Amino acid sequence: MNYTHLQLEKRGHVAIVRMSNPPANTWTRDSLAALETLVADLNADPDVRALVLTGDGERFFSAGADLKLFADGDLGTAADMALRFGRAFTALAHFRGVSIAAINGYAMGGGLEVALACDLRVAESQAVMALPEASVGLLPCAGGTQLLPHLVGEGWAKRMVLLGERVDAAQAGRIGLVEAVVPTGQALDTALEMAGRVERQSPSSVTACKTLLQAARTAPPETNLPLERELFIQLFSTEDQREGVRAFLDKRDPVWKNR
Repeated sequence: MNYTHLQLEKRGHVAIVRMSNPPANTWTRDSLAALETLVADLNADPDVRALVLTGDGERFFSAGADLKLFADGDLGTAADMALRFGRAFTALAHFRGVSIAAINGYAMGGGLEVALACDLRVAESQAVMALPEASVGLLPCAGGTQLLPHLVGEGWAKRMVLLGERVDAAQAGRIGLVEAVVPTGQALDTALEMAGRVERQSPSSVTACKTLLQAARTAPPETNLPLERELFIQLFSTEDQREGVRAFLDKRDPVWKNR
């Protein structure tokens, strides 16, 4: 299937998605709709267990939205794009497997927000990350003001959003914005190595655990602990649970069926 400005490649159980809208891999109406459709298609493919997102080319991961879209100040355009960003990045955040952003260059505005929607982030040493929307009279409308504080704390989130402060890869690693910093050209390989580890995990368990970890962002433990127990019990209705325990007792690698 053709996904506008997105390239899809599958390697084993991993889907590699490249944002490809040169020169800066900016988001458009069509590419945001394509991302939403692509994630739905991957969710429907039981063979896919991890998603790696990266930018096509060597300079940009993604520069976010093309500001020319907002030059005339049209409220209809603003509402439409905000809705499209929200739907696309929410779909990515709810991908049933593990999503990893391989940040291979500038990640600005909506380009950083799409990385925030992923479960994990790997940045190359030359990468630069920022949410500069306030400097042009806008604000991050695709999750930036909500997801960034969860990762880096309120102080650094305010520095990046309110002051427009840019963060290089080394600083991003120190403040917890990314989980790994690697040399130039190695983000994709590192993300694929991480995705390979997902294959050793039960797909059913990964989906349940991800649901609980994301719920922990917005509710206290006493709210989610009953759900944790409920999802634990539900796993006993899956073939993966029986296979995992049997494989451990048989001292062999499990063969997951994702059901």
